Amino acid sequence: MSTPPPRPPQARLASGPDGAATLRPLLSAVLDALDSGRRARGGPLPAGGPPAVAARLRDAVGDVLPEHGDPQALHTLVHALAEGAADPADPLCAAHLHCPPLAVAAAADLAACVLNPSLDSWDQAPAAAELEALVTRALARLAGLADAVVTTGGTESNQLALLLARETHEQTVRLVCGANAHHSLPRAAWLLGLPDPVVVPAPDGTLDLAALEEALRGLGGPRGRLVVAATVGTTDAGLIDPLPQVAEVCAAHGARLHIDAAHGCGLLFSDRHRSELAGLDAADTVALDLHKLGWQPLAAGLLAVRRPHELAVLHSRADYLNAPDDTEAGLPDLLGRSLRTSRRPDILKIAVTLKALGRTGLGRLVDTVCARARQLADLVEARPGLDLYGPPVISTVLFRPADADDDTVAAVRRTLLTEGRAVLGRARLAGRLWLKATVLNPDTRPDDLATLVKLVEGSTRA
Repeated sequence: MSTPPPRPPQARLASGPDGAATLRPLLSAVLDALDSGRRARGGPLPAGGPPAVAARLRDAVGDVLPEHGDPQALHTLVHALAEGAADPADPLCAAHLHCPPLAVAAAADLAACVLNPSLDSWDQAPAAAELEALVTRALARLAGLADAVVTTGGTESNQLALLLARETHEQTVRLVCGANAHHSLPRAAWLLGLPDPVVVPAPDGTLDLAALEEALRGLGGPRGRLVVAATVGTTDAGLIDPLPQVAEVCAAHGARLHIDAAHGCGLLFSDRHRSELAGLDAADTVALDLHKLGWQPLAAGLLAVRRPHELAVLHSRADYLNAPDDTEAGLPDLLGRSLRTSRRPDILKIAVTLKALGRTGLGRLVDTVCARARQLADLVEARPGLDLYGPPVISTVLFRPADADDDTVAAVRRTLLTEGRAVLGRARLAGRLWLKATVLNPDTRPDDLATLVKLVEGSTRA
């Protein structure tokens, strides 16, 4: 019998006895392509706008499924993706709650990819299942709650929080949220077949307490029928609802409290800023998200819960995954830890980061970006040609050219995007359109902030 020819590197496995030797040259190709793509991009994002970026990518990819494989495909496509990326590690890329990941977290995520455990049964993920249990409970305790489950981010956490509320109280619950709430909350109510949410005004960007009190008084009903959602770190301006007072109002009216802390939960790591989250521990559920102020690669969300027994509603039975006799024999049942079946071990990168940096190490990163945001606000306030919305609460700064109309503000942002010079977001507050800079890069320097301000001023004059 003839021996089959050896498979090329791109067709070999990432794990097993030859996995490490196979990966090393491939990883070198990836790193080279990331660097060459970054240099070809030459800025925080590719220049030319959507048509130019799409054309360059199509030219690089060519035939997506050729008849015969291309041994240079890894380098070619990684280079093309890096060249066409909006790089969150560039200090002039500051539009969204999209962080540059820590190298140690990205390296840990590679290990998760190689081992490829799926957390839907113990026999697919023996160590990963135990690691997830350890880390989720530790993070839940940090937030003042009892347990947590892993999600893909704030959106899934918000959906799961409303699902737990609906199933726990065995009745039609109704969401009450501020006009400042994340769009995923009313969307979750729609997905779950709940009544239209009651939206409470947030005229200053945070939940109006008097309006909340009035809304709850008018709705009434049995305890638990109403679910109030408060926010720690609004998407538009990074503002924090008055949590202790919201909790008091909820307690007085028997309303359940969910806190969407996807943006601001990282303040828990900081000795300087954690007091801003006073009242978080009064919640029934809390959405956490460490691919924001936790510097994790996507995805890295959690939902923390006060009463772990409420998670029992997630339980599902599939004989090939959690047969009753296996469970009785001591094999852990993992299906009740998520609405998803197959799911990757996102907990590994989080665990490595927590262990490698510790709470104080992560806290220093949080303190750094918050301080940089205040410096940016000071720079804006010192410029007569710019208006500042207000001092940053976390690390988001809203500003705009003075005396410009909203069309001009929008045009400034699009000009910087098209030219590939800066990535700024947009937010509408107080009846005006603002440019939004969210500082999540701890390597951002004061001169980077000055450059950002000058780019906005220059685009306005143009």
